[in-house]
Amino acid sequence: MSPLPARSAASRVFSQIFPWIILVVMLGVTGFVWDHERQISRKIVRSQFEFSLRETVSRIEQQVQGYEQMLRGVQSLFAVTDLRNRDAVHNYVEALQLDANFSGIQAIGIVEWVSEERRPEHIASMRTAGFPNYRLEPGGLRDFYAPIVQREPYIGRNRAAPGSDVWADSTRRIAMERARDSGMAAISGKVKLKVDGSDVAPPGFVMYLPVYASDKPRDSLQQRRAHLVGWVYASFHMNVFMASLYGGQSPGLSLSMYDGTEISEATLLYSSTPNSVEASNSLILLHANEYMVVAGHHWTLSLRTQAAFHEQYGRSAAAEMALAGSVLSGLLALLAWMMINGRARALNLASQMTEEIRIMAQLDPLTRLPNRALFDDRLSQELARAKRQGGKFALLFLDLDGFKPINDRHGHGVGDLVLKWVADQLKTSVRATDTVGRVGGDEFVLLLAQLHESDSIFELAEKIRLSLKQPIDLGGEEMHISCSIGIAVYPQSGTDAVELTKCADEAMYRAKEAGRDCVRLCDLAESASPQ
Repeated sequence: MSPLPARSAASRVFSQIFPWIILVVMLGVTGFVWDHERQISRKIVRSQFEFSLRETVSRIEQQVQGYEQMLRGVQSLFAVTDLRNRDAVHNYVEALQLDANFSGIQAIGIVEWVSEERRPEHIASMRTAGFPNYRLEPGGLRDFYAPIVQREPYIGRNRAAPGSDVWADSTRRIAMERARDSGMAAISGKVKLKVDGSDVAPPGFVMYLPVYASDKPRDSLQQRRAHLVGWVYASFHMNVFMASLYGGQSPGLSLSMYDGTEISEATLLYSSTPNSVEASNSLILLHANEYMVVAGHHWTLSLRTQAAFHEQYGRSAAAEMALAGSVLSGLLALLAWMMINGRARALNLASQMTEEIRIMAQLDPLTRLPNRALFDDRLSQELARAKRQGGKFALLFLDLDGFKPINDRHGHGVGDLVLKWVADQLKTSVRATDTVGRVGGDEFVLLLAQLHESDSIFELAEKIRLSLKQPIDLGGEEMHISCSIGIAVYPQSGTDAVELTKCADEAMYRAKEAGRDCVRLCDLAESASPQ
């Protein structure tokens, strides 16, 4: 009879430690899921950062190529006219409409190649052309001179007196020699433009193209040097050049440009955020240097993330998962205790708590729409279905226009009411088989599932856009809001969740750049105009 008391004691010990075992195990699972979600979020941030870096490099290279093609047009002008034909140069540059088409350029100019033997004749010619006080600066005798003889457009600072010998500047001379010997465009190092009189003028650079005698050969290095008559050039302030790429600073990114491959204050050409506040210590900053060769010259692009970048692209459900997992762990431990000590009461409580936990883990608490975790799960299911059956579906990214002013003016309480109204409008605008989710702030995502070839995805998106333009009645006060929508279509826009998400996100930002309140299809020319 002695085994019975032993089993009873063992049972009592088991009933005491079993809930704690469940708690420890569940907290361990929660920690694993939380860490996994954080790793995914970091990968998304890095992917977006690398994309931004490649896009910036591409824009710079394309911009330089565009300016080079423009300058070749000026160079070609001298195949039919003389280097001193000031009217021809003026009329040609005026026709280019620099302000509208080449806003980064400070001046287009002409440099003449003058030997010491030709110096007196050159000075006399310039004085006859309307510059009675013309002289070469700096003074002194040299074997060769390369004075600026004309700047266009001939307004503002560009009316500075000609005659500045840029050959005397070693930084400019290196670029001019490279252009002369190669016949190609060449960019100078960091310089202060000749038209900038202030000592605190922003850093600049100059692009040169050689001009040779039109009736002479230029196939060899010796021929190009022998038949050089001058250069055409375009001068730039680096800050204006960079502004012409974006029209403004990239959100959440700190961008700097350096002359050459050395990163120092002396070589700094441009910084988008000279007095920026770094991200908080809890964020892992991303930083990369890209070495570029543009028109034969080296630049170093340095890109660094800021807090806003991580806040925009690093949003994750890790915190919600940790909270939900911790609550679930405690509830399951409590449930185990209650099952051991009162099975009937525990079963009823477990049912209620499980439903609450499911709602907490899968739904946005404000709008009751699926959160990122649930939406990603449904996107994965739809991907699997489409791959098995060969179907198609659409992923829409929707961002509200002008939502921040509503929060600022009326408070977050009113802002929350607007978000709930938007959620209701979206749910009534789609089919029962579709999914509407909220992934943070004023951003929503829509999954239009099981589309047929006859379905017009663009018309569906337009229906959604127009549904949000209705007046919002909040306590007698009428408000208006609009949205920008980006669309990715499976399989044309991508074959996995990452590709489709990135494609839809980029299309949404193109809708923002197009003036907001419109729809953009990923990789398609079709677009929507504001109504």
